[in-house]
Amino acid sequence: MQIVYWLLIAVMIVGVIGAVVPAIPGTSLILIAIIIWGIVSSSFAAIKIPLVVTVIVLILSIGVDFLAGYLGAKQAGASKWGQIGAFVGLILGFFGLLPALPFGGPLLGILLGPLLGAIIGEYIYRRELWLAVKAGIGIVVGTLVGNLIQGVLAIAAVAVFIFTTWPQVFGN
Repeated sequence: MQIVYWLLIAVMIVGVIGAVVPAIPGTSLILIAIIIWGIVSSSFAAIKIPLVVTVIVLILSIGVDFLAGYLGAKQAGASKWGQIGAFVGLILGFFGLLPALPFGGPLLGILLGPLLGAIIGEYIYRRELWLAVKAGIGIVVGTLVGNLIQGVLAIAAVAVFIFTTWPQVFGN
């Protein structure tokens, strides 16, 4: 039982990482691990509080994701073109399809892809390089702040799970 518990904690840690790093499952992975623990331990009463907290964290994470990118774009004066460019850049960067990135793999692509995509999207729309760069930076900063907030929320969900289930597993 303890081995399963530690494996699920490991899955949750991947979920925390996924809450911060785009394109990796985050809070939903934590939620799945909690549900699996409820099934394995045959005690849904023991996971009631972590389950509710994690569902709330999942909903908040979705809201933070949209709001952070939007606020970052708005502060920098970005258009929808910049936001679309950032999304396309994220996808292309993650899969290593950016021609300017022959090294660094998906992590570097995840970091640089949205910035380059937002700048290109804004430049296509406005035809002013400085405004495009400013908008691209605004979108990326907003997204990074949102990802950090999602990471903190995910850590809180895992902490609630551990705090409420630890006595059940280890009897302390």
